Amino acid sequence: MKISITGATGFVGQNLQVYLKPFYSVRSLSVRYFVNQKINLECDAIVHLAGKVHDLKKVSVPQDYYDANFELTKQLFDAFLGSEAQIFIFMSTVKAVADEVDGILTEENIAKPKTHYGLAKRQAEEYILSKGLPDGKKVYILRPCMIHGPGNKGNLNLLYQLVSKGLPWPLGGFTNKRSFLSIENLCFVIKELLENGSIPSGVYNVSDDEALSTNELIQILGKSLGKKESIWRVNTLIIKSFAKLGDYLYLPLNSERLQKLTESYIVSNNKIIEALGKPLPIESKEGLLKTFQSFKK
Repeated sequence: MKISITGATGFVGQNLQVYLKPFYSVRSLSVRYFVNQKINLECDAIVHLAGKVHDLKKVSVPQDYYDANFELTKQLFDAFLGSEAQIFIFMSTVKAVADEVDGILTEENIAKPKTHYGLAKRQAEEYILSKGLPDGKKVYILRPCMIHGPGNKGNLNLLYQLVSKGLPWPLGGFTNKRSFLSIENLCFVIKELLENGSIPSGVYNVSDDEALSTNELIQILGKSLGKKESIWRVNTLIIKSFAKLGDYLYLPLNSERLQKLTESYIVSNNKIIEALGKPLPIESKEGLLKTFQSFKK
């Protein structure tokens, strides 16, 4: 099977290439949006990872999100429909549905994205779902939650820096549960979609099995570093005020990062697990432990 991957130089793309190359012929497909361009696909399957990610510094032009995440996806999907390729996997996001979750997010939740990032991804989903599929073709829209793994520190880096330096975690007063996604589990899911012809086309949330609190993350970090973690339960109102100051002074802790670290965002992976008919290869805590241990390198 010949597989083309867009966004192959990104974190997910690099890991996916390494994961798939022992089994398939894998090539990087370098694409970006240009008006009226025609894309020629010469592959059996395409994994579309390319796009513009959420901008924490808020310096991006809104149209950039729609060009990269919606318009480019339209062009690729139209090319797929007119090609010999049989499988199209689109990497969307849970943010295409909700920025905040009350309860547990499933594929049945009504989509109410709030950011340009989420709105553009949702528009791409709607375009794909509006098209009829010719016989023999399958389409999978994946909605991953926060992806982590060796080589990608992201928002988890703040936690690592605190614990590694022996500093206390001051956000212990926040009570939350959050879903994460190990890069190993994501690559496993994509490989299964490529080779298991019985999995129906559709939209699938992708997350690890167990949701964890931020305080549990601190404990896992302590274990990875061989240190006793220190968790302080500082008044949450004081913390929120400090985070607002960080919005203006560009401090490591700002309102958006505080929300990501302390909000509850639980994602159900029941649908994809039932479709796969097998468990994910790595448990939530084990995957996070691997990620944290990689930070030391």
